[in-house]
Amino acid sequence: MGNKEKVFGQKEPGADYISRFGAYVVIPNEHQQVILVQAPNGAFFLPGGEIEPGESKEQTIKRELVEEVGFAGKIASYLGEAVDYFYSRHRETYYHHPAYFYLMTDWQKIGEPTEQHNQLSWHTPEEAIHLLKRGSHAWAVKQWVNQKDNDHA
Repeated sequence: MGNKEKVFGQKEPGADYISRFGAYVVIPNEHQQVILVQAPNGAFFLPGGEIEPGESKEQTIKRELVEEVGFAGKIASYLGEAVDYFYSRHRETYYHHPAYFYLMTDWQKIGEPTEQHNQLSWHTPEEAIHLLKRGSHAWAVKQWVNQKDNDHA
């Protein structure tokens, strides 16, 4: 696949971007569907979020899983890194968003999400790729599908 950086979105000339690093996880169930988090604004995302100061990528995923989906689990593999450039109307800010994506196949529900404002739903990979707001998140699902297909080849 090469080392070419995966970049999504358009970098607007002259805009001031804030870098916001994130860690996200593709979580399939026994039916090979992936769970998505739907924010109150209707946008779909993979579980995960911003890496807070002093946190590792793995710590971010552990925290975000409890907050967003009420899951605990173990990371199975690293899917890769991709970058999104986007404008947040909600925050009126341009973001440069490098994100690290992982696969988690060993997980369990440990309770209700601590963040109550999101909706959770399971989708086929094709549906998820279509629904996900960020290009990098759709790319990560495609990475998992390709990895899964290669494992069965």
